[in-house]
Amino acid sequence: MSRTATYHTTVQWTGEHWGQVALGNGPEMKFSAPPDAQGHAGVLTPEDAFVAAANTCVMLMFVWAAERFQLNLLSYDCRTEGTKLIELDRTEIFTRLYFRPAIRVACGPGEREIVEARTRRALQAAQKYSLVANSVKSEIVIDPEIVVTETAAVHGAGS
Repeated sequence: MSRTATYHTTVQWTGEHWGQVALGNGPEMKFSAPPDAQGHAGVLTPEDAFVAAANTCVMLMFVWAAERFQLNLLSYDCRTEGTKLIELDRTEIFTRLYFRPAIRVACGPGEREIVEARTRRALQAAQKYSLVANSVKSEIVIDPEIVVTETAAVHGAGS
């Protein structure tokens, strides 16, 4: 049976091209348009928030999948780039999100290929189950660098 969940944010204009956002989970911060759109540097922008939402959601889904695939995750770092198309009439749309995760996992002796395959499946599951990735029109490209390190004794994720 399907169910729903609701999330909320509140924004307030604070003058010029500045605003304050309060997130439903607690944090509050200033935001602005990006400098190339008459905004300010050094603060959250809607464009940054969009790319960050996809990047953080995919990472959390990967951690979830890594636990289920019993991977010994050592590290996950991901740089994601959003490509924005600006039309002649100045309408804009993100056309692509390009993820470059660097993933390090440990494995026991002789398990390198099996663990790398499980890591790739976990990454596919992360994309499949990412709420944000599933909610955008942009093309999603994930180009991972996976490093599997053999160790003498390996304990699964979360142990």
